[in-house]
Amino acid sequence: MKSSSQSKTRRSLLRLGMGGAAAAGVAQAQSRETWEPKKQIIGLKPGEVRKGGLLSGAVRSGHLLFLSGTGGWYPDRRKEPGDAKVQIRSVLDAMKAKLEAAGSSLDNVLQVTICLADMKNNYEPMNEAYKEYFPANPPARSCFPGGTFRREGSLLQVDAVAYVD
Repeated sequence: MKSSSQSKTRRSLLRLGMGGAAAAGVAQAQSRETWEPKKQIIGLKPGEVRKGGLLSGAVRSGHLLFLSGTGGWYPDRRKEPGDAKVQIRSVLDAMKAKLEAAGSSLDNVLQVTICLADMKNNYEPMNEAYKEYFPANPPARSCFPGGTFRREGSLLQVDAVAYVD
């Protein structure tokens, strides 16, 4: 049964015409009470806290998946820092694994942000390897210089937004 306030709101919007009717449906579909899940941390059980970190590797909200920034080189995982090509491949492989674990894929990536330590020397090699992962219908992308990163030898950091069916 509809509440009195919902009925009044719908009637007011319906008076605006067909556009108002569509708006009433959208407003109800996206209301705080009906939209789920608002925020789901991927890779953790409900109530579990990520050990040693203040961020989540991936967060799902509705059909959107937000991947946290992943650096190009971590000594405990990749012993040699490598060049921008090596690092972007490593990051995009990690991104692919996170996407697949969340029920998505590289094909579903909507937007990518890349921060490069040295735009002049790293942009072309990074871009060359990046094209291997997104050969057709690439996502929207931003790329900007970022100075130095926390880990010496890291040349880039990448984050992304994707959708999950």
